[in-house]
Amino acid sequence: MRARPSSQTAIQLSSNSRRIAHLDMDAFFASVELLRRPELRGRPVVVGGRRAPAPLRHPDGSQTYARLGDYIGRGVVTTATYEARALDVHSGMGLMKAARLAPDAVLLPADFEAYRAYSARFKAALAAITPRIESRSIDEVYLDLTGFAQGSEALAQRLKQAVFEATGLSCSVAVAPNKLLAKIGSELDKPDGLTVLTLDDMPRRIWPLQVARINGIGPKATARLAALGIHTIGELAQADPERLRAHFGAACAAWMQQAARGHDERPVMTESAPRSISRETTFERDLHPRRDRAELGAIFTALCERLAQDLRRKGVASRTIGVKLRYDDFRTLTRDATLPAPVREAGAIRRAAGECIKRAPLDRPLRLLGVRCAGLVADEAADPRQAALPLEPVSD
Repeated sequence: MRARPSSQTAIQLSSNSRRIAHLDMDAFFASVELLRRPELRGRPVVVGGRRAPAPLRHPDGSQTYARLGDYIGRGVVTTATYEARALDVHSGMGLMKAARLAPDAVLLPADFEAYRAYSARFKAALAAITPRIESRSIDEVYLDLTGFAQGSEALAQRLKQAVFEATGLSCSVAVAPNKLLAKIGSELDKPDGLTVLTLDDMPRRIWPLQVARINGIGPKATARLAALGIHTIGELAQADPERLRAHFGAACAAWMQQAARGHDERPVMTESAPRSISRETTFERDLHPRRDRAELGAIFTALCERLAQDLRRKGVASRTIGVKLRYDDFRTLTRDATLPAPVREAGAIRRAAGECIKRAPLDRPLRLLGVRCAGLVADEAADPRQAALPLEPVSD
């Protein structure tokens, strides 16, 4: 892993100052795939599509990969290598649109079990350095480095090295006085970035950026600010407070201006027990609850089995089971049921979810099916009688 110099030369924070790091893995899912398939390095690669074809392995050990331009379906891009991003392919884009932009890109199916395993590795390596970690997603964390004797650049390099040794993957790290600036900073020098920011860096590095770079200012707020002639973070920081309050209200206006000036007092939350866990899938074609009963039943069972695995991995059980249905006309309906005792087994989850489905109209084709576990408690509270429930079909 190559070492990169810090992108700033401003005053170094003292060991008594608040220092927060944001660490973001570089094109995480795609990078895991390239680690396992080094022959694809340097090529545009797209990961996504529940039914993206797996590589075809030949007797000599070589593999033939699917071509993005040949994909037909409703799948979306989960992630893409930087070579694919250079062709304007990005996460969340429909694969059919991506195929028009990069038809010769390699298409790989997502392997979430592998991604979760690599996520656990890099987070464990970081925990050995500091236990003050807030996990934000499978590929990004905040770390509180306040009180460390090492300088910020040395600490960031230490985090990057630990991740590389644990996974063989690169990441981008920023160290700043707060979470807001650390988050922005980690995106400034990607990939394999190392950035140190202080409040002294605001005019040069932060204020020229677009207001949408502030986490929490979405497309609608960005458009409303643009209508006021406010496009950059610096313009927002120097805007007339009264004018902002007139258009956004006192609380929102105050928060936006404080953020634009680099102020953020949010702590790193080291405990983040999940409130709910869900699994859902969008179908390649609309499925009718009656005519496609067998296919829907198999998908339903798989979702419940994956939820049961999630519950076991997190050491929790669920008191409330729910389903989510999205019809062909894009209407979305949810149904929930609270159980007399918590459950964590796939059979029990499927039975409860099946009862929820019986309370939903089943006269139109479906685009999406999801199952949700909420009311999570420690798994020792689970009803032991539920373990033997079979994954039986749901009756009409």
